Amino acid sequence: MLLEGAVDGAPRRYGDAAPVHSPTAGVGNKGDRPPPLRYSRRVTTASTSLSTFWEARRAESPVLPEEVPPAWAFGATPEQADDLLDLVLRGVKDGTASSVWDHEATGDPLPEVGELAVVLDGEGEPRAVIETTDLHVVPFDEVDAEHARAEGEGDRTLAYWRAEHERYWREHSENPRGFAPDMPVLCERFRLLWPEPRA
Repeated sequence: MLLEGAVDGAPRRYGDAAPVHSPTAGVGNKGDRPPPLRYSRRVTTASTSLSTFWEARRAESPVLPEEVPPAWAFGATPEQADDLLDLVLRGVKDGTASSVWDHEATGDPLPEVGELAVVLDGEGEPRAVIETTDLHVVPFDEVDAEHARAEGEGDRTLAYWRAEHERYWREHSENPRGFAPDMPVLCERFRLLWPEPRA
């Protein structure tokens, strides 16, 4: 799906096909395409808005690095980006997952513990800063109930997580293998650094 005009008038693609633009210099992504989705992951944004946002965060907290971290949106559509971001901002969601196969297909490196990221809304505007706190890879059918709860979606059960993520990877995978019950899934936990969670 394309959202026109999201990046200074240029089209932005959420997830389901090859990207339509190269990442803007200074955004923090590598290569010629946005990194793969973390059931929900990544889309770059214009450097002007992102740079201004990051300068403001560094003014509030000078210990933040000078280099702007990677910027991305949850989900494969603007609506998913907004809904999942809302869960993060309310303190409900502190976990996400991505297909290792998608990382391999795009050539994008896996995230690392301690990595900062700017989370974008459905319009591509920066809205939050998070830090990755834990990572582990397990087969899809071995993701546990605690991780499902951490993702904060639906009724937060493992059954809901499995049904929703299977559907998601069947529809939006960035690799030809798509979904398999034993596919490697990168389970990621993070903490919200900015803003403070709202009630």
